[in-house]
Amino acid sequence: MAVVEELLRSEENGSISFGNHKLASKTKLEDFQHEGDILKVKTYADITKLEKNGMFLYESVPGTSVLNFTESAQGVEFRVEGDKDAQITIGLEDETEYKVYIDDECIGNMKTGFGGKLSISVELEAADEVAVKVVKA
Repeated sequence: MAVVEELLRSEENGSISFGNHKLASKTKLEDFQHEGDILKVKTYADITKLEKNGMFLYESVPGTSVLNFTESAQGVEFRVEGDKDAQITIGLEDETEYKVYIDDECIGNMKTGFGGKLSISVELEAADEVAVKVVKA
């Protein structure tokens, strides 16, 4: 498994990787600049949380390591790793319907509420990593 030792990093393809689900105590990195945005990550075994410009973007319980996270007007895409199955919440557009894919399989459509949050469960315990893609329906 490839945890993100530096907690948050920019990748050559413009994506970001963040989180370290192997840490025993909460660790954070603030004021990380990526393509004009300011990012903040808090991570350890129990939770991983990412904020962009002070706004919620990602949270998992328990903590996860997230690789190649990309965000567009259509949604988000990333790979996630963890020691246990995780509940992942993503900050998206308010009251918008999205198609959710886990390892390239559509698990259905979900609609965000007024706060724009979408929650999914991801089975990580038996997998090395899981691909997640959430796109506007």
